[in-house]
Amino acid sequence: MARKKFLAGNWKLWGTLGEAKALATALIPAAKASENRVLVAPPYTAIAAVKEAVKGSPILVGAQDVSALETGARTGEISVLMLKELGVDVIILGHSERRQFHGETDKLVNEKIKLALKHGFEVIYCNGETLAEREAGKAAEVVIRQTKEAFAGLTEADLAKVTIAYEPVWAIGTGKTATPKDANDIHKVIRSTVAELYTKKAADAIIIQYGGSVKPDNVKELMAQTDIDGALVGGASLKADTFIPIIAFDK
Repeated sequence: MARKKFLAGNWKLWGTLGEAKALATALIPAAKASENRVLVAPPYTAIAAVKEAVKGSPILVGAQDVSALETGARTGEISVLMLKELGVDVIILGHSERRQFHGETDKLVNEKIKLALKHGFEVIYCNGETLAEREAGKAAEVVIRQTKEAFAGLTEADLAKVTIAYEPVWAIGTGKTATPKDANDIHKVIRSTVAELYTKKAADAIIIQYGGSVKPDNVKELMAQTDIDGALVGGASLKADTFIPIIAFDK
């Protein structure tokens, strides 16, 4: 079945209000001309400004994380209620940097996914292996385990609001990229896992993005793979002249 490509920019720890608004505004013509879904995920402080800047355009606005609690004693965290008030469309969860630097577990990611879905958000759920795990031949084993644990308790209907982003940890921000075939092979493993957990129909429908040093010069080859349905882009999403060619890869 034909799946609509989903191209998302994760701005991480980048962007003053002025920079964020300028970049978001510069992306609007390309997003309007594209048949693909387009998202930007600015830092929390710029979400409201970016949401206003892209108003009336097809650009979705994402958050890079959310607390597992709706409210409570969690200094420094942001709740789903706060993100809803800002008009956030999608929440990125389980990113390797959250796992690596903040100790997030598959169980915690599962709790966050359930909470985000309960409040009507779409979710981009991230998984992927480290270099050591890949070199040990465990890449498939890792993403199968992560997917099963992250999706525990989710219904097939829930999957309509979930996108999976396969991000090999060793390819994020390193300039290294899995070959299109290697990436596609793991995407197939993830899709097969969804089929095992739910149905072939659910597996055929779910969007699986690739993330890991996606750039204008490799995006077409990646997107041409049978099971790669988009990209979660880091560094190349921080400038219009590198993110626009990714949004418009099929033009």
